[in-house]
Amino acid sequence: MFVGPNFVVTVRHGESDVLRRVRAELDSGQSPLPEQGTTGLLHRTLDLVVDGYEETLGFIDEDVDQIESQVFSAATDDNSERIYKLKREIAEFRRAVLPLSSAVQRLAAGEIAGVDQDSLPYFRDVHDHVLRTADGIEVHDRLLSDILQADLARVAVRQSEIAVRQNEIAVRQNEDMRKISAWAAIALVPTAIAGIYGMNFDNMPELHWKYGYFVVVAGIVTACVVLHRLFRRNGWL
Repeated sequence: MFVGPNFVVTVRHGESDVLRRVRAELDSGQSPLPEQGTTGLLHRTLDLVVDGYEETLGFIDEDVDQIESQVFSAATDDNSERIYKLKREIAEFRRAVLPLSSAVQRLAAGEIAGVDQDSLPYFRDVHDHVLRTADGIEVHDRLLSDILQADLARVAVRQSEIAVRQNEIAVRQNEDMRKISAWAAIALVPTAIAGIYGMNFDNMPELHWKYGYFVVVAGIVTACVVLHRLFRRNGWL
């Protein structure tokens, strides 16, 4: 803004309704500081800009509260991406607010030539609002950093719990495989012996001996019992 005794020239970058609102107030005769002339226009423009900053800070406050509730809820979502995005928005907001603080301070201190001295209290009020907004930005940024650390800690805990559960599952699966292998080995003994004696050959040992069946069954039972005890002693059963 270039302010002279009888003129105000503004250069705007981007969309904003501030100047439109100031012009509407002038056209309707509702300017809050008509006696200060162009200084009143400067103050009103700064006042509307800072009011917009405070409104934006309120929206950020709602977002921070929402993220904080999500992070400390029972949900297992990863909120780090959203936290990073909000921190980036706060960084951009800081770049807009902090330079304005020193400029408004110079206006409030009467260091700018051509500014009506009677309007200095109004600029001090605007400066107070800018400082309050800047403090709010820093508070939200620090709070988001703490929330991010808490979220990362919860993610690490969840990953650790998942790793523990996976390890427990692997241990149980290993135990189950050993049991299955042990029982399969025990079952292999009668299967092998029955398979041999089930072959259609005449010249086989003890084939026509009247005690041959009992001897084979006793051998199968003995072998199975011995294997079962060995597997139990080694922790496979």
